Amino acid sequence: MNIALYLRHFPASGTPIFGGSVTAIHGLASGLAENGAAVTVLCEGEQRTSVMTEAGYQVECFPKVRRTFGLHPEFTRYLREQLPPHDTVAVVNGIFSPGVYAVAQTLAQCRVPYVAAPHESYDASMFRKNPHLKLPYWWLFERRLLKGAAAVQVLDPRHAMHLGKFGIHKPAFDVSNGFGTQAVPPVSALQWRDSGPARMLFFGRINAFHKGLDILLDAFERVSASHAVRLTIQGPDWGDRARLEQRAGQGPLAGKVEFLDPDYEHSGPEVIAGYDIFCMPSRREGFGMSALEAMLAARVLLVSRAAGIAPHVEASGCGVLVDADVSAVTNGLVALLEDRAQWRERGLAGRAYALAALQWKAIAARALEQYEALAA
Repeated sequence: MNIALYLRHFPASGTPIFGGSVTAIHGLASGLAENGAAVTVLCEGEQRTSVMTEAGYQVECFPKVRRTFGLHPEFTRYLREQLPPHDTVAVVNGIFSPGVYAVAQTLAQCRVPYVAAPHESYDASMFRKNPHLKLPYWWLFERRLLKGAAAVQVLDPRHAMHLGKFGIHKPAFDVSNGFGTQAVPPVSALQWRDSGPARMLFFGRINAFHKGLDILLDAFERVSASHAVRLTIQGPDWGDRARLEQRAGQGPLAGKVEFLDPDYEHSGPEVIAGYDIFCMPSRREGFGMSALEAMLAARVLLVSRAAGIAPHVEASGCGVLVDADVSAVTNGLVALLEDRAQWRERGLAGRAYALAALQWKAIAARALEQYEALAA
């Protein structure tokens, strides 16, 4: 069976693999290929390239165009000529993306069934930021994209529940994010500190609203008044780092918070293993790949209930789930700090759960069954 996965910003050469969505598509493509599917990742870049990756999937990159909803003629021709409708399912990855809409429309014209994979939840909170832009786009494009899909692929079964509220009555199935075994550090490389200031880490893109980093700083200030703690915020800047650094450099927070650039030399679990508590208090979070990396590093976690990984954190007992508000995050951090004697045991329980339930090969096998049913 042929599976085409579209992610506009996937690297044309197949590497480097950085960022949540790129990591997820690489993992799913690798797992599908390992399960015997013919997999092609479609992306857009500076020029036309074609690469077979070591993981066994093809990357076809097409030149970008300046038109908002435009595709390069070579890309359009490829979709029309190289994807046989009778034995192909395409998965278009992204939310509120003109590129995703353009690819989906072309696939529909070619009678190739496509699956919409937003990587986030369609709920009321998605309109809280920039509603003047998102509401018109929803009614003109996003809703039409979803209605034309053969199915909607979600990261968490809870996300499917919101679709009907927005008038989308399409089949939905969940495909969790996962990990490759090469990303797992050995237990012998892990340590847990039983004394000294607790080191907390946020690891991901520095987007204050989406990731709840303003909430985290306010909660951390409250916690630091009564506990010996340090906070590190590390990741690529999405425009909010300077403002957050200014906030962290004032008053009681001064000297207790540091900001670090992304570390592309080490794996996520390797970086996270150097800290004690992983923090992800997001207002919106499709899944939370960095939280999965924290589980593999056997850390304890504070995770927003909105995150797709939240049910896995709860089932494994490796962390606390909180609402995205200052009081809830404060209470969650205090609960973890007061449970320091159990950090090792809880961290190892989360790691064991992830190893058993969240490997890409098994996740991709279940996804392939869904794709085969759609093609049939």
